[in-house]
Amino acid sequence: MTDLLTYLAQLFSFDSSHPLLFTQIHFWAFFLLVYLFFAFIATGRTLTKHRRICRNGYLFAVSLLFYYKTSGLFVLLLVFSTLLGWLLGIRMDHSVSEPRRKLLAGIGVAVNLFVLFYFKYAYFFTDIYNATFGTDLHVVNHLARWGNATFQTDRFDASIILLPVGISFYTFQNISYIVDVYKRKIAHVGNILDFGFYTSFFPQLVAGPILRADQFVPQLYKPFFLSRRHFGIAVFWILNGLVKKLILSDYIAVNFVDRIFDNPALYTPFENFSALMLYSLQVYADFSGYTDIAIGVAMLMGFYLPLNFRSPYKAKNPTDFWRRWHISLSHWLRDYLYIPLGGNRTSGWLSYTLLAAILAIAAFRLHSIAFTVVVIVIALAIAAYYIFLPNRRRTLGTNVNNMDTMLLGGLWHGASFNFITWGGLNGIGILVYKWWSKQGWITQILAVAGVTLLLLILKLAIPSPLLNMLFFASLVCFIVYTTLHFIPQTWRFTRRSWTVWFTLLTFVFISFTRLFFRSGSNLNPAEANEVAWLTASLMVGQIGSHWNLPQIPEIIATYWKPFALFAIGMAVHWLPERFKRRYRLCFSAMPLWLMGTVVVVAVFVLYQFVTADLQPFIYFQF
Repeated sequence: MTDLLTYLAQLFSFDSSHPLLFTQIHFWAFFLLVYLFFAFIATGRTLTKHRRICRNGYLFAVSLLFYYKTSGLFVLLLVFSTLLGWLLGIRMDHSVSEPRRKLLAGIGVAVNLFVLFYFKYAYFFTDIYNATFGTDLHVVNHLARWGNATFQTDRFDASIILLPVGISFYTFQNISYIVDVYKRKIAHVGNILDFGFYTSFFPQLVAGPILRADQFVPQLYKPFFLSRRHFGIAVFWILNGLVKKLILSDYIAVNFVDRIFDNPALYTPFENFSALMLYSLQVYADFSGYTDIAIGVAMLMGFYLPLNFRSPYKAKNPTDFWRRWHISLSHWLRDYLYIPLGGNRTSGWLSYTLLAAILAIAAFRLHSIAFTVVVIVIALAIAAYYIFLPNRRRTLGTNVNNMDTMLLGGLWHGASFNFITWGGLNGIGILVYKWWSKQGWITQILAVAGVTLLLLILKLAIPSPLLNMLFFASLVCFIVYTTLHFIPQTWRFTRRSWTVWFTLLTFVFISFTRLFFRSGSNLNPAEANEVAWLTASLMVGQIGSHWNLPQIPEIIATYWKPFALFAIGMAVHWLPERFKRRYRLCFSAMPLWLMGTVVVVAVFVLYQFVTADLQPFIYFQF
């Protein structure tokens, strides 16, 4: 009995070294206790107001406890954000004055962004300020100072600002609620327990998907319902997510990807290239695995989270990829950033100012003459386009808005220039595809040939691993693209070859952009820039150097398990959606005894892949 009480005390207390993770047995013990009491409260034929408040209030309290287990006293920040959104929503709906409503919405957005900037971007902007003005300012945690002064203690470290887990997700969620109430898309949520449950629902709290009020608030008022089929599908999503996380993501990371990224210079060009490709599967399996588990856990409680991934590596171009990857963030950026900037209709001074500011700061901070020249050329090209082609200003504005959205989307992921670079490369990919799709096939072939020739001249004049790599990629594109064009287009094989080619090309491009994403992940913002650029430079240097082709089979044989998992993972990913839906429904229709057997076997297999040190979910840092 004493041991049980000790275990329960540990289960519900905060331990920074052991946060609650979906991949830990402690979380499932926690969830079992939560679910037993939830079932007692929620079940009933009708949802009375009293029962609804009890259910939502209970889940709000549980969610706060879950976040406390994850982030300690940062739970107070979540409470503050919740109270702010709730009060502003009520005030805006009760106000008949449009200027007052606009002021309240502005205050809500500004305060949420200030909190996000303070905790996530303090080091980033302090570093920029010091570099610009030659100062030596240091980041100070004023909240820690205030806490020490208030409680007469030195418990809080004022010399460092820690990043609260999931702050980007619940901050964006609150901003969307405030804006939607202001625009009268939804009515405010009157009860603080209902609203608190919406902002803090624990399955998606720390790594998304980002819940929109119009998607989730109506569910607050619906009675609990869990059919036999829904139960089976929920169990399937949970198992599917655990398989993705523990077998695909963690195993590939620990046994291959992390080793290469930790010291790229020690490994061959093929190993560096393979690490980039395998990391794409790792990050997808990690993030979509979390989402799958969150969807399953929420479904067991009668709530439905939005789809966040739609087989993104089936995408045939960068635009299609971002319609399939992290859908809740893509839609949020579209509705609350891209469209307010002007979308595909127009662009104002803010669009150009944002782009100019980001590029100017990057050029100044990176101290690169080549990059500065590129920025100047871009600025002159935009100015010339705007002045001499007035009829094309709408197209220019749309492209600038696209680029702003991708750059700020990159910055959302992390407070360092490597994430901005990652976002910028994705933005360039989208703009190139938009231009490419409007051209005839002769222009397309000439464009690829021209780029290939230019890169050949540059690499002969300036020997560089980067130029070697780009030239080889461009040459492959020219050969494949030209060959496919001169094969009779009536052949079914040719049509499928186009699909395969564009899908592989998009996958390789997205994987290379993640060179900057992975290099700066899980690093202190103060050192992320330097370490990320060093890692990226080393990997590019290795990939762009001489390849020893006879060595490749030996490397694959040495790391056959990660490569086999990569092949299996991508094969399953590329299965037709109707086939995946069919086996989900087959699983959900199994007799309970058979489903239980499958779960036990799956858990046993998963246990074989558990590493000594469980890997946290990648998107926890965002």
